[in-house]
Amino acid sequence: MKLRLLVEFDPETKRWSSVFPELPGCASAGDTEEEAIRNAKEALALWFEPTPIRVPTNAKLLELAFP
Repeated sequence: MKLRLLVEFDPETKRWSSVFPELPGCASAGDTEEEAIRNAKEALALWFEPTPIRVPTNAKLLELAFP
């Protein structure tokens, strides 16, 4: 699976932002373009990290893999 990362320099803050447009809330920033990209990779890993949930007795919890 490939994801797009939008990296942009903000002249007002003098920092770089990095946003995954298809993943709401998955974003980061850095003082350099490289740092913003590195931080975005960390944010991406955290975004996909499973969180504990309570599964009702009449439900199944499945894991899916994407090519």
